[in-house]
Amino acid sequence: MCRRNPPLLSMSGPPTSSSNVSGDLDMSGHAAPPPKREILLWSTAADEELLYAKKEIVNAPLVTDDPDLYAPLFLNVSIFKRSYELMERLLKVFIYHDGAKPIFHSPELKGIYASEGWFMKLIEGNQNFVVRDPNRAHLFYLPYSSRQLEHNLYVPGSNTLEPLSIFVKNYIDMISAKFPYWNRTKGADHFFVACHDWGPYTTKLHDELRRNTIKALCNADLSEGVFIRGRDVSLPETFVRSPRRPLRDIGGKPATERSILAFFAGQMHGRVRPILLQYWGGKDTDMRIYGRLPRRITRRMNYVQHMKSSKYCICPMGYEVNSPRIVEAIYYECIPVIIADNFVLPFDDALDWSTFSVVVPEKDVPRLKEILLRIPESRYITMQSNVKKVQKHFLWHAKPVKYDIFHMILHSVWFSRVNQAQIQ
Repeated sequence: MCRRNPPLLSMSGPPTSSSNVSGDLDMSGHAAPPPKREILLWSTAADEELLYAKKEIVNAPLVTDDPDLYAPLFLNVSIFKRSYELMERLLKVFIYHDGAKPIFHSPELKGIYASEGWFMKLIEGNQNFVVRDPNRAHLFYLPYSSRQLEHNLYVPGSNTLEPLSIFVKNYIDMISAKFPYWNRTKGADHFFVACHDWGPYTTKLHDELRRNTIKALCNADLSEGVFIRGRDVSLPETFVRSPRRPLRDIGGKPATERSILAFFAGQMHGRVRPILLQYWGGKDTDMRIYGRLPRRITRRMNYVQHMKSSKYCICPMGYEVNSPRIVEAIYYECIPVIIADNFVLPFDDALDWSTFSVVVPEKDVPRLKEILLRIPESRYITMQSNVKKVQKHFLWHAKPVKYDIFHMILHSVWFSRVNQAQIQ
């Protein structure tokens, strides 16, 4: 069967614009090289449905007023809505049952890596998208946890991830030998979800896993050659303190009652945080920048109360580009200020982050206060309102609801898969 390189869908521009089928844009409108041609060993009905979805999304009807979607938050609300509708109607996911606990099928629902666990729990309990017949599937989920890989396979003090990478390679080799589905696309219709910083690095010993699979990663770093923009998905890192109450403490003070200009407190690791502390730690009452929050401070106002009372919450990278503070800021209705070069922001295929966040280059940390003060008050009020509106797309629910974080993650994976569909 003769195939040509597929066009890449874009969330930017008008829904019927020819820019949406251009082969030289990625999903956020950035210049990108043509995608690698995908070769299928055989076609299925699911492939035809992907092609149908791709054409429908490109020609999405114009959305002018949707009570559930606030258009300014989106790169193109019309394309997003049509893609989401098609996902709800068409998407089928097959979950491999192979693999023993605790590395497989054992979601961890607490802590800074909880995103991968919550997604695993909710997809494995889902009856709308999950199918038992793999021949009907558009996507195949690899249900292992990068956090559990660390817990069970990493040797403390060894300074090597080799055992984790070998384990993942052997697992992929096993399912590709046991089942025909991996080999049909060389893994292009498979995906995994990993929030641990080491998630990207565990793919290094399996070329097809690293190159072809859709990787939903918190550590979405373009500079390391693992995360592939337009194919991979940036996973929000959510710090869940109470699995029984994941939405505890959501909310914050109104925009006009936030007395602190900017706030950060955290450990001093990575390349950005020490510079942030050097320039701003204890030097300006408007800039509440700390290492660990001192006890003399927490007696009066704890960490969460600081975020709820600040206009801007500083979200610098740590060892890696991702930070749970970004979603925490959204939870506490504080405008996130993201300092992490080469970081692909979560849901960048759909959301326009410029409407509810500030991205500051690492080199501009010394100018941080100046940058924030240059934002007009009217712009700040709008952005803070937008933070409250976008919050619904980052919330975990024990039973998923429309447009929440579970569905947004799944949509990003679906959109990536549709984007790779080959036009005959």
